[in-house]
Amino acid sequence: MSQDITVEEWLEDKEKYVTMDVRSPLEFYESAIPHSINIPIFSNEERAEIGTLYKQVGANAAKWKAMEIVSPKIPHLMAKIKEVEESGKKPLIYCWRGGMRSGSVAQFATFSGLHVYRLKGGYRAYRKKSLEVIPDLLPNKAVILHGMTGTGKTLILQNLKKLGYPVLDLEQMANHKGSLFGAIDGRKPHNQKTFDGLLFEELLSLQNSPFIIMEGESKRIGHSVQPDCLLDLRDKALHIYVTASKEARLERIYAEYVQPNEHSLIFKENVHSALQYVVKKIKSPEWKQTIFEALEENNYIKLVELLMSDYYDPQYLYKEDMYIHQSEQVVSDDIEEATNQVIDILNRHQLFSTTIFNSIKS
Repeated sequence: MSQDITVEEWLEDKEKYVTMDVRSPLEFYESAIPHSINIPIFSNEERAEIGTLYKQVGANAAKWKAMEIVSPKIPHLMAKIKEVEESGKKPLIYCWRGGMRSGSVAQFATFSGLHVYRLKGGYRAYRKKSLEVIPDLLPNKAVILHGMTGTGKTLILQNLKKLGYPVLDLEQMANHKGSLFGAIDGRKPHNQKTFDGLLFEELLSLQNSPFIIMEGESKRIGHSVQPDCLLDLRDKALHIYVTASKEARLERIYAEYVQPNEHSLIFKENVHSALQYVVKKIKSPEWKQTIFEALEENNYIKLVELLMSDYYDPQYLYKEDMYIHQSEQVVSDDIEEATNQVIDILNRHQLFSTTIFNSIKS
C-alpha cells in the first residue's frame, strides 16, 4: 500500500519517517532532503542515456529502456525499503517533483506487500516550503560571536552546543571555514540547496528557543549565501567580541589548517593558489617574495603570521569595527574558560529562563 502526503503533513510528524531519495547519485549529491537515504533507480550514466533516448527517439523508447534498467534492481530497492519499515519507521519516497520515478517505486513496494509513503511534489516542494518557512523559524534574538581568525569562535560554539545551548554552526552547514582558505584542506563546500536544507533542519530543532547563538559571518560562506532574514538579526543581537593572544591564535590556526595537511602536495598547491589572490590585494613585491619563500620552505608558522598581521586582521577590523565597540568581551586563550565567560554573559543578560533552557537541553 502507498499513500501520498504533503510536505506539511510530513513536517508535523517527521521523526516517524525516513526519507528515501530515488534519484540518481548526482542529483542526490546536488540537492537532497537532509538525512535522506539514496536508493537510486538509475545511475548517473543511465539517467543521461534515458534522457538522450527520450529526446532523440521518443517517450515510449525511453520508458522501455528504463524498464530494462530498473527490473534487475527491484529486489535490492525493495530490500532497502523493507529495512526501514522493519526498523519501525515509515519509508517516505521522493524524487524531483513527485513524478514517475517515486511513483514507480511506490507501486513496486505495494506489489511487494510494503507500506510506503510518497512525498507530493518531491524535493521541489520540500525546497519551496523550507525557504518559505525559514524566516518564521528564526527567534527574535541572536547572540553573535565576533573575533579575528584563530580566536577559537567555532570551538566555543561547539562547546556551547554540547552543553545544550541553541547554536547555529553556519560554517558546518556550508562545509567551509568562512575564509579564503576555508576549503584549503580539499573539502568540497556545500552548494546553496544543501546549505538551505541544513539551515532549515537545524532551525526546526531549535524552534522553541528564544534566541540562537552563531558566529558573525560574511553574507557568503564558501559557495553558500546566508538569507537576509538571518543577517537582519545582527541589528538587534547581543554581540560578543572574542580576543586571544597572538601565540594562541597562531597555535590554533596551525593546528586547524596546517597540521593535518602539511605533508600533502595538494595542500601546498592549494595554499599557493589561494595566495595568488592575496598578493593582488597586498601589492608589496617584498611581501610577496617573503610569503612565497615561506611556503617554499614549508615555514607555515611564518606564513600564517604574515597572513594574520597583513591580510586577515586589517580586513577584519575594517569589516567588524562597528560591532567591536558595542560588544561584550571574552578572552579565549583557554577555550573552556572562554566558554564559561560566554555563559556568564548569557546569564547576565537573562536571555532565557531555567525552564526554557531545560526544555532546549532535553
